[in-house]
Amino acid sequence: MVHRISIVIPVFRGESTIGPLVDRLFDELGELLLQVILVNDGSPDQSDRVCRELFLKYGHRVYYLRLARNFGEHNAVMAGISKSTGDFTVIMDDDFQNPPEEVLKLVEYASGHDYDVVYSHYSKKKHSLWRNLGSRLNDRMATILLKKPQDLYLSSFKCLNHWLVKEIGRYEGPYPYIDGLILQRTSRIGSVEVRHDQRLNGRSNYTLKKLISLWLRMFVNFSVVPLRISTVVGFLMSGIGALLGIAVVVERLVSPETPIGWASMVVIILLFSGVQLVMLGLIGEYLGRLFLTINGTPQYTVREELS
Repeated sequence: MVHRISIVIPVFRGESTIGPLVDRLFDELGELLLQVILVNDGSPDQSDRVCRELFLKYGHRVYYLRLARNFGEHNAVMAGISKSTGDFTVIMDDDFQNPPEEVLKLVEYASGHDYDVVYSHYSKKKHSLWRNLGSRLNDRMATILLKKPQDLYLSSFKCLNHWLVKEIGRYEGPYPYIDGLILQRTSRIGSVEVRHDQRLNGRSNYTLKKLISLWLRMFVNFSVVPLRISTVVGFLMSGIGALLGIAVVVERLVSPETPIGWASMVVIILLFSGVQLVMLGLIGEYLGRLFLTINGTPQYTVREELS
């Protein structure tokens, strides 16, 4: 059976890579490739010009969305999959580290095993040490917060069937997390090993700020585990406070002449105040995001669409 394939590529600082990548995709996949959906996520370089040239070159087979500003990778992917019409949709980065010839491997594995989604994994990743460390920490967080299978690597290079694409597309909140949406909706998840290449040009857009933003999305939008942890920490702090209170009373009864420790009191006050402020900040983050969702904060806004 021949499957129609849509490929969603969020573009940010990809002026030097997106052109050769799209050319290779059409060379490798030929008639199987239904559409390539390019989503310009407010890129400050010449990515817009290159994407327009690709649209003119390949016509209706390239769908181009230019967002009004930088919304983030996951929001850009949501914009892209909203236009996907293929039997399978492959999400991939614009940096050429995911070889175009590996796309078909993901699609065939998903089709042959009746999976809703197939993630890629690598025998050896060509990311920087910082990127690998961040990915490992993110993987641990997802296992704890989202109940992700421990042996599953949440790669950005993945293949989704049409049913799952439509299910994910129903989410309208301003802070999407693609892997969180997938894990909420299906357990039919596969994984296949693919090649991972060196970045073709430029440097990674992966930063500490983006890593923290991703964690916040995971914490606040797709899990209540942080609130439960705050409850447990609250009980622990209360218990420690009660024990310290008993210790002070006993010490006073045994040695009435012992002066009350000013330094220890300050430390205790600062400790408990810090814990309380962290918990209040966490609750405020939940309430703030809930307010923005109810207030209709857009997931993305499209300035221009070429199809």
